[in-house]
Amino acid sequence: MVNVSVSVMSAKDSILTDFGRTNTIGEFELSKLRAGKNILLLTYPGYADYVEYIQIDSLQKVKDVGPLKMILKANLLAEVLVKAKAVAVKVKGDTTEFNAGSFEIQPNSRVEDLLKQFPGIQVDKDGKITAQGETVRKVLVDGEEFFGDDPTLVTKNIRADMVDKVQLYDKKSDQATFTGIDDGEKTKTLNIKLKEDKKSGYFGKLEAGVGTDDFYRGQAMINVFKGKKKFAAYGLGGNDGTVSLGWEDASKYGSGVQVSDGGGVYISGERSDYNGQGIPISRNGGLHYDTKWNDDKQSINTNYKISHLEVDGNSSTITQNNLPTGIINSNAARDYNNITFRQKIDATYEVKLDSSTTLKFIVEGGKSDVENREANLTESYRGSGTLLNTGTRRNTNDGEEQQFSASALYTKKFKKTGRTISFLASQDLRQNKTSGYLNSVNEFFDQNENRESVQNIDQLKLNDSENSFFRTNLTYTEPLSSALSLVVNYGFNLRSSAADRRSYNMSGDGQYNLLDTLFSNNFEVDETNHQGGAVFNYKKDKAIFNFGSKVSTVDFRQKDLYDGTTYSRNFINWNPQATYQYRFSQQRSLRVNYTGNTSQPSISQIQPIRVNDDPLNVVVGNPDLKPSYRNRFEVYFNSYKIMSEQYIYLYSSYNFTSNQIVQNTLTDSSGRNVYQSVNLTNKQPSSLDLSAYYSQKLIGNVNVGIELGMNGNTYYNYVNTVLNKTKSYNYHAGLRISQYKQKKYEFSFSFRPGYSTNESSLQQDIDNNGFVFNSYADFAVYLPGKFQISSNSRYEFREKTQSFNDDFERMIIDARIEKKFFKSEAFRLAIRGNDLLNQNKGINRSANNNMVIENRFNTIRRNYMVSAIWDFNKMGGGIKK
Repeated sequence: MVNVSVSVMSAKDSILTDFGRTNTIGEFELSKLRAGKNILLLTYPGYADYVEYIQIDSLQKVKDVGPLKMILKANLLAEVLVKAKAVAVKVKGDTTEFNAGSFEIQPNSRVEDLLKQFPGIQVDKDGKITAQGETVRKVLVDGEEFFGDDPTLVTKNIRADMVDKVQLYDKKSDQATFTGIDDGEKTKTLNIKLKEDKKSGYFGKLEAGVGTDDFYRGQAMINVFKGKKKFAAYGLGGNDGTVSLGWEDASKYGSGVQVSDGGGVYISGERSDYNGQGIPISRNGGLHYDTKWNDDKQSINTNYKISHLEVDGNSSTITQNNLPTGIINSNAARDYNNITFRQKIDATYEVKLDSSTTLKFIVEGGKSDVENREANLTESYRGSGTLLNTGTRRNTNDGEEQQFSASALYTKKFKKTGRTISFLASQDLRQNKTSGYLNSVNEFFDQNENRESVQNIDQLKLNDSENSFFRTNLTYTEPLSSALSLVVNYGFNLRSSAADRRSYNMSGDGQYNLLDTLFSNNFEVDETNHQGGAVFNYKKDKAIFNFGSKVSTVDFRQKDLYDGTTYSRNFINWNPQATYQYRFSQQRSLRVNYTGNTSQPSISQIQPIRVNDDPLNVVVGNPDLKPSYRNRFEVYFNSYKIMSEQYIYLYSSYNFTSNQIVQNTLTDSSGRNVYQSVNLTNKQPSSLDLSAYYSQKLIGNVNVGIELGMNGNTYYNYVNTVLNKTKSYNYHAGLRISQYKQKKYEFSFSFRPGYSTNESSLQQDIDNNGFVFNSYADFAVYLPGKFQISSNSRYEFREKTQSFNDDFERMIIDARIEKKFFKSEAFRLAIRGNDLLNQNKGINRSANNNMVIENRFNTIRRNYMVSAIWDFNKMGGGIKK
């Protein structure tokens, strides 16, 4: 080749040392060269640049580089495929971003399967997501809510091949997001960002399965995307325990008595959810729609959900109550049937009035109906083995709860950068009505097991409560300099409620019309709250520091309409805060947080509502209670190295409480427990949490993760006026290994040994320390003929202690054989076996304070099921069925 440009540059500083061109036969010769490492560069129009590093020794007279081959650019593009691997993980301030394209997945996989491959994220068998040691409470799709507050409806519904990026961060309140100043409200959140070419079309899934012992399950889901419009619908049903309301939504079914910061009484529906105990029958469904229009200036997001959950179960509990004067052993048996029917609808509308002003409205309403039936039998014995008391109790409860809330948020940015104002107003309304019967008989015995007394209760219970909460908050930000800004806020809150609880005894004509004034009450509660605060925010270079405090004055008044007495209370709450964040680089950051808050005693601790639902356990008030103050410190560290795919996450927290409100339990000679709250002086309960996670990808696409951690606390309680100090700590280490080879196999293995300690000052001679071990192993093998064999297993071990005289051990193995059909593998037939060893023992054990408790319950055991699954989609222009 003639007239090829030839250049030689110093590799150290890229300075040109000599230059020339090739002659008529393609040869060249350069003489002005430096000893050391040099760069040889050849260029010619239409050809790819040729670059080579050459080493020239100081004593070397001639350096022959030999024949050099130039390649046409056209041939290079046609013959050479260059794969640029995207960065798997990026750390941007508080946000960790995962690139979905850097992780291999199977066809028709869901987001849940993708999340399992991300470092620092774990997904359990129920779909619960844990990231960086915290539970993920919310999952968004392109920044928008998808079916409201149930993360599993996203992770189990959205296809993994539609995902572009997944962002993990602590979601702040709308006002904090707008102002950029942390207000302390945070929710661990995942945001699923979809690929642009996957935002048009539809996809869905149909599944039906039948099994042994009358188990069944069914699913139907469809998602439609058209530009900026999304529509989704789903329906689920089953009784095998895997089809439920999702771990987050189920945990919100009902509550009981709630108390505000100021001590107000707020009564909502009875609890009726599924936590692995009993046999569930679940049927639920939902609709979702969201869209944007008018150049994205307006948007709406709506959700509707309906659910029916019935849980039928039984349990038995053994309790050892260690008192300063002796031991009381109790046995209890429980049968229950709980039914909940719930409907919920919500809508969010947002409009950009201009380039600097937005307005956001949120409305939500719901209705719940509950039916609860429960029967209890109890027996208590003295340490000598003689009978102390017996009890039978039957409760029925039917209830209806209605809820409505609405809020409006106005935000405005001014011409001056950093100057903003926002105003939030919200109103919550809740009404709850329940009715039911309490029938109980308690018998008490002396040392010789002679019956001393009998207590009979046969009552009708009617509860009617209403709650209203109006809240406002005005926030203004002002830049004081290029690095320093100030945020001030003022809020006015008004909370009111009424709770009418009536107990009726049976009259001579068999009607429940005799009011029991001792266990009936009718309260009205009003609480007025004024809150103000100021936070300074300093941001310069790689550091961000904000600090400030909020202070609120609370005027609380409660009136008993039965006896006309009024209880008033005025107090001040302090809530200081400080956060320091330093970004070493785009992929590495450090954050330190401090928060302090005052906790006022609740009205249930000062002057509780008198109830006799459990005559053997009674709560009394303490009007002399004083507020407690908690200090909390947190440190976070994130680091990710792109080239080695090394991920490091460190977390620590420590908190301690002054003047803590603790429980004093008085147990009389008949075995009755009376509970009262008291302030703890000269002692500070505390808790500590340390965790470290390290992961790296090795040769052969093997991912290895190592974790170390410990958590524990020191807390106090009184037992018959004697102070008891309990120290409880858990230590663990873990190793996680996984590998994925597309269309061949995948496996994930983890083992987590640990050691638990539990020491009580009242029972210093009892050793409750012991080893614990948790492990899981999942694998899948892809065989010829589109067959797949997969299994997942979980192993648990708890060493025996003096409180529990036998080891607890179980191995749960689930297996699945699946056959895929068609080129797209969209249709599947599967045979599934759950708990093959039949070791899913329903048992919980705990040893804390002066109590040792073992609870056994019925749950789903070994079963087999045959399922048919059809995944269908038409996304991005191609149709697959």
